[in-house]
Amino acid sequence: MDTIFQVFHQAQSQYNGPLLASTLSPIPSTNDPTLLRRFYKDSNVFSLQGDVQKYIKARPSYLPNPEATAWIDVYVAYWKALGEILRAETGHHRDDWAVKVYEAWKDILTLLIRGYSPASGFGAWTMPCLYTVGKYLRVFAIKADEEQARKSDEEGGPVKMETDGLGDDLMGAGEKNKWLEDAARVINEVFRLCISDRAPLEESRKWGIYNTTNLLFKTYFKLNSIGLCKNILRALQATKADLPPIDNFPKSHIVTFKYYVGVIHFLDEEYARAEENLTEAFYMCHKGAHKNKELLLTYLIPTHLHTSQSVPSWDFLFKPGSQSNPLLDLFGDVRHAIRSGSLEDFTINLERYESQYVKRRIYLSVERARDLCLRNFLRRIWLLEGGKENTRVKVQTFAAGVRFSLCNTSHLPPERAVRKGRCDPHEWTEPKEDDMENDEVECLIAGLIYKVHSLKSPLSPFPLRQELNIISRHLYHEEREVDSDIQPSSQGLMKGYISREHGIVVLNRKGEAFPGTGV
Repeated sequence: MDTIFQVFHQAQSQYNGPLLASTLSPIPSTNDPTLLRRFYKDSNVFSLQGDVQKYIKARPSYLPNPEATAWIDVYVAYWKALGEILRAETGHHRDDWAVKVYEAWKDILTLLIRGYSPASGFGAWTMPCLYTVGKYLRVFAIKADEEQARKSDEEGGPVKMETDGLGDDLMGAGEKNKWLEDAARVINEVFRLCISDRAPLEESRKWGIYNTTNLLFKTYFKLNSIGLCKNILRALQATKADLPPIDNFPKSHIVTFKYYVGVIHFLDEEYARAEENLTEAFYMCHKGAHKNKELLLTYLIPTHLHTSQSVPSWDFLFKPGSQSNPLLDLFGDVRHAIRSGSLEDFTINLERYESQYVKRRIYLSVERARDLCLRNFLRRIWLLEGGKENTRVKVQTFAAGVRFSLCNTSHLPPERAVRKGRCDPHEWTEPKEDDMENDEVECLIAGLIYKVHSLKSPLSPFPLRQELNIISRHLYHEEREVDSDIQPSSQGLMKGYISREHGIVVLNRKGEAFPGTGV
């Protein structure tokens, strides 16, 4: 016990919160892997209270008696929690070890929260203890839920109801995440403890607000309770005037906070606000944090599909010398389908990566990029029909092209596919029973004309190409061109109108018929 309490007294004398929090970790230091086991063996359940009291009050009493008593209770609970962890590691209780560890660890956090009451008077500098204990409480809660799910499966499990290949058991999400939901309630108490502090900012617990908020966001995302995240954001907005400026917090707190706020706006389809927060987080991210940058780009790339109609170049997605390219795996094939205007390839790759997109909650945003793929395909048909020399194209011709795109020739451009004889051009205008009808294609064209996208986000100070190249330099530490083939514009995906009386699409003659593509 002596080693841990030496660190405790050192942290108390230096007002060093992170050092104090290290004495409440369930993971031993790499420099002393047997520290926690020795700490546990240095006492027993009968002499525990006296032993901890002896170590905490061994030095001249610089802690007020109520505060010292509160710390004694915390370390007594810590000793008991370590006992449960060590017994779980040795396999002494195999059935419900995770639940016992969770409940014991929860007692530590509950006592820590109680220690910030006026009666005990923990200082605001000790807030890292709350985050450290809360972080591991979330981990143990997830383990407890996994153990409960495993036991349920071994006992036969609940009755399952299948719907379209996706099963959901009748236990309900509340039972499946029982312990994590309980952990979320306790961590939410830490959040209230921070946000309700009325002490001067120099001594306020509000300096732990964003770190605690990030922990809550992680927990709510794991529970798939995004609505609860919005409640937290509303609470922060309501007390914004009383909080320190966000720029004064550690960058690690800000980056994580901006990431989650950006994802929340992304899921609400508020793409401009999502882009603002995700881009700020990306620029502040440490240059060596490649995993974090990939997570940010996982949402920034689909966001740019909507705010800028832009797709990154192959060089931007590809990392030379790396065995794994998560971004290339996620977006490489879809990017190629959009650029080539292959509707069939887009559908195939969307289905191929559906599970990955759903897991990352980006499926709907990527699926809606089908409009860009359709725009590029119709543009190619228009160019084959004469381009600017012919501003009137029959709806029937566009419909024939769409049906042609669904032939098994998506890897070839239309002119080469015809030359190869893969599809008879004379049969294009004769739709089969399961083909897309002319009226459906007309509706799609009307949608492209109606939809207006800003190809340069009003929230971004950079032109698109410059902005993506800045992101590229952050990611790869070198100058790499991003090929977007897009110029700033605020027009629709097509510029023109449909004459239903004559069955033709009249495209813009003076400007760009397909804004942002150069023609």
